[in-house]
Amino acid sequence: MRATTGAAGVSAEALRQGNLRAVVGEFRRSAVLAPVVDGSLLSAESGGIRWLFAFTDEAALERFAEARGEPVPERIPVYGARLLDQVIPKVGGPAGIAVDAGSPTGFVLPPVTGIVPDAVAVDVPSKESAA
Repeated sequence: MRATTGAAGVSAEALRQGNLRAVVGEFRRSAVLAPVVDGSLLSAESGGIRWLFAFTDEAALERFAEARGEPVPERIPVYGARLLDQVIPKVGGPAGIAVDAGSPTGFVLPPVTGIVPDAVAVDVPSKESAA
């Protein structure tokens, strides 16, 4: 599996058009690069949400590392669907994906219905509050 730049162009166009469904679909079908530091996926927390980083190509990952003044981390290729469906639910709290963080075409996939599984979406009422 190799991450490609194709997804970034389609996603950027879909974002300009406001078509979130197309953006999520492209991300799910695309191989992206997930940076790994000390055996864990690189992430950051902001506003109570854990954001996992994913990059559509090596250049975007390199720019991100350079902007942080850090060496380019190890990375693993992974399909977006695997991050959303298998990794996000295991984070243990609200989590989303920051795609191409720090780049002009970067975007986020927040932990909401239609992006992550309903069981971990922050916009689904809990069973306790529904009772």
